[in-house]
Formats: sequence, C-alpha cells, structure tokens
Amino acid sequence: MGSMSHSDATGIFINETHTSAAIWQYRVEKMLLEGKTQYQTYQICDIPRFGKSLFLDYNIQTSILDEYIFHECMTQPAMTLHPNPKKVVVCGGGEGATLREALYHNTVTEAVMVDIDEELVDMVKVHMPEWHQGAFEDPRTTLLHTDARAWLADHKGANFDVVLSDLPNPHEDGPGQFLFTKEYFQICADAMSEDGVFAMQAGSANENYPACMASCIKTLENMKEVFPYVNGYYGIVSTFFQPWGFVLASKKYDPMALTVEEIAKRHAERGVKNKYYTPRFHQACFTLPEYLLRAVEEQGRLLTDADPFVWDA
Repeated sequence: MGSMSHSDATGIFINETHTSAAIWQYRVEKMLLEGKTQYQTYQICDIPRFGKSLFLDYNIQTSILDEYIFHECMTQPAMTLHPNPKKVVVCGGGEGATLREALYHNTVTEAVMVDIDEELVDMVKVHMPEWHQGAFEDPRTTLLHTDARAWLADHKGANFDVVLSDLPNPHEDGPGQFLFTKEYFQICADAMSEDGVFAMQAGSANENYPACMASCIKTLENMKEVFPYVNGYYGIVSTFFQPWGFVLASKKYDPMALTVEEIAKRHAERGVKNKYYTPRFHQACFTLPEYLLRAVEEQGRLLTDADPFVWDA
C-alpha cells in the first residue's frame, strides 16, 4: 500500500449538526470498528490530523489528538482542589480516561465508575487502550453498569471526596436530561463528604450555544447552602471545534484561592503530570470570557426534573 494517499481514503464522511446554522464534517480515513449497543451506535475511526476517534450516535466524543485536554479539564481541577481526595466516583466516562486522570492522584484509595452502557465499556477496554491506559484494571477501581443517578441516590452519606459527572448532553428523549438538574446535583451532594468537590462537563462554551453551561452554573449557584463555591471553567477542545464548558462546585474550598505554588506542590506530591491543566494555567481556565458571564445572566435558568434542559441545537 505504501503511505496513505487521498485515493486510499474510504470516501466516508461523518456529519455532525452543530446548530441549524452549521454542520461539521469529519473525513474518515479508515473505519476501525462500528456497532450498536442497547443505548447508542458507535464508530471508531481514523480521521486525518485528529487520529483515532470515537463517535457516539454520529457525534464525535473524543480523539487521540486532544483527549487529554477534555479529560484533564473534566477531572484535574476538582481533584487538585481537594486537599486529600481518597474516594472518587466517576459518573459516565465510558472511555475510562476520566477514571485514569483521577487515579493519577496517589491519594486515591477507591475509585468507582458508574457507566450504564456495559457493551460500550467492554468495547472500549479492547479497542481504546490509549484512553483508559489500564485504569479499569487498577486495584482501586470498581466498575459498575447501572444508572448513575439511581446509584448515587442509594449511596447517600457515602462520603465521596470528589464526584466527576462526565455524562452525555441532555438531548431530547434522553435520560441525560435528568443528570443536569438541581435534584441530581443534590443527590451528588448527599453522596459527598462534608468538604467534597463536584465537577461536571456542561456542554459548549462558545457564543453560539452557551445556554446549557450557563444554566448549569445558574442552577448550582442556586444551591449556595450546599455549594458555596461555584465556578464555570473551560478547555479549548479542537476535536469539538470549540471551547468546552465545565462547572466546579465545592462545599468548602474556593478554587480561586488556589495559588500556582499550591497547585504545583499538590501535583508534585501526588505524582500528577498534566499537559494542559498546569499550575500556571489554572487561572486561565477559570477566567470566563465576558460572553459566558452574559450568557449566565441572560440565558441561564434553573434546571429541575420538572423543567430540565433539552439540547435542541
């Protein structure tokens, strides 16, 4: 075959509708695996420049190019903020990379991952080792396949130091709607220690579609008695062609009080070597552009089980 020329490409493109205004198109160089689980379809493909990538229901989830950016943002701010994170739970996080990032902290004695799609995780274990890097086999890991919200509700008082909510966006008809509500956030809080830290992926952080992130911030800010510290932050994820939003909510510790020196000290002591969320860059992640602050005011609303967010882009 020799080197791959354009003529060797599959001719397949995966189209992803961002909003009614724009469709992003990914060229598939090689289809590595495709299939369907009880919950979703999946494709693993090689895409030029992005490399090995995972699509779920024809939406790109992650690529080898910059999965570390998403997964460090998903995990490291919350893990770093807690002074001694021993018990961690990952909700969702199918690829195992959020789990991997949490386990980098040598303080962790117990990490539970709760992802409902067992078939997908079984596929990932075999075909996406670059993501989990053995995290599923770590003796500290317990992997469960059940509904994350129901499981957490059953574990009130479990004293998790960190809860990482790496769950799919709340699409219409999807159960994901009820993983972005005040009731869900309260269930998380009740399963956390008295100085627990919560972090979630919260959707797009761009000017075009900030309403989900804005509403997650607004909803958590409405829970000041539970989470006195609520901060939105974001990462530049090239794979998504946009900045991606996250929210951190903390019972006791203010992320903005963390100094560069303190972050560096914690990372060194715990054996953490980040490539994106570095001590120097902490403040940058948490410094939201003005349009996101405006979005919280203008588009953010309280999300409840009775009136959840529906991602209709």
